[in-house]
Amino acid sequence: MERYIYRDILIRAIKEDIGNGDLTTNICISDDSESEGLLIAKEPGILCGTALVEEVYNILDNEVNIEFNYQDGDVLAKGDIIGMIWGKTKSILSGERVALNFLQHLSGIATTTRKYVDIVGDTNTKIVDTRKTTPGLRVLEKYAVTIGGGYNHRFGLYDGIMIKDNHIIGAGGIKKACELARSSIPHTLKIEVEVSNIDEVEEALSCGSDIIMLDNMSLEDMSQAVRVIDGRAIIEASGNMGDRDVGEIAAIGVNIISIGAITNSVKNMDISLKFK
Repeated sequence: MERYIYRDILIRAIKEDIGNGDLTTNICISDDSESEGLLIAKEPGILCGTALVEEVYNILDNEVNIEFNYQDGDVLAKGDIIGMIWGKTKSILSGERVALNFLQHLSGIATTTRKYVDIVGDTNTKIVDTRKTTPGLRVLEKYAVTIGGGYNHRFGLYDGIMIKDNHIIGAGGIKKACELARSSIPHTLKIEVEVSNIDEVEEALSCGSDIIMLDNMSLEDMSQAVRVIDGRAIIEASGNMGDRDVGEIAAIGVNIISIGAITNSVKNMDISLKFK
């Protein structure tokens, strides 16, 4: 991930946290104090966000040194020393929370994503994210999904056609919505249609949908939909997938399982910074 993508996000986060100054650190720590600290994994997981930790300290004090023992995507065990940081004590403390917030959050997303990726195992089903991301952090959270072995769905409303239930109602039906979309988009864009029953599956097929999203359907109905579609469109299963057996769903032959929970309700990985 290129530095320019996340630098502005980190600058805003640092300003939000430090404001007019780190009162406690400025009172308790002398200007010439220097320290060494260890970044420690307090639980197992997938590491993600090392570049952001480095950039936090580049912004605050580029004389702070960081040396990582692991890189993004590596599997961590409880107690692993992720890396070492040394330099001015004031600088290390002032950047600690922002750096850890990003490292913990992105590692949590990567770890959760890997859990679902492992469940679908050797099937041909991909685990993908959704637009249910933290406002302003989407690019980082979607990056973490890829580090966990998942794939990205569309990044926003601007880079894909997804006709959902309210579009269908507003346009006057699946067929009408598809016709309007097909008449306006370039040939390089696919059309995805959300359906909730077999009748809608057949209608979406009849108007040439490229991707059909099976939304909140039972396993039995999804199995029937897979048979009806029979390879004529990419099949995506969606709707509370974080609470369902994704291995069972993958086994019926869907191509994609999209899970909002891997970004919008993930538990941060427990990582700490301890001075030596």
